[in-house]
Amino acid sequence: MVTTYIENFDDELCVALRARAKRNRRSVAAEILALLEEHVPTEKEIEARRDAVRRLDKLRFTSSSTTPMPSSVDMIREDRDR
Repeated sequence: MVTTYIENFDDELCVALRARAKRNRRSVAAEILALLEEHVPTEKEIEARRDAVRRLDKLRFTSSSTTPMPSSVDMIREDRDR
């Protein structure tokens, strides 16, 4: 585990962080850790996201039916004609 120190921490940001930590019933250190875990992806998370995008691309270009999909213009026109 690594210990990190932050210098020149803006007072307004510090107040906001303390308020957020209090709302979430955490210490300031725990709140900072939660924010980092939520917003800084690890290599494992980045690879999982890339894998998800590859699978979505594969699904997007795989047609489940043999008939072509109607254009959005045709679908809107059909909906308006109802």
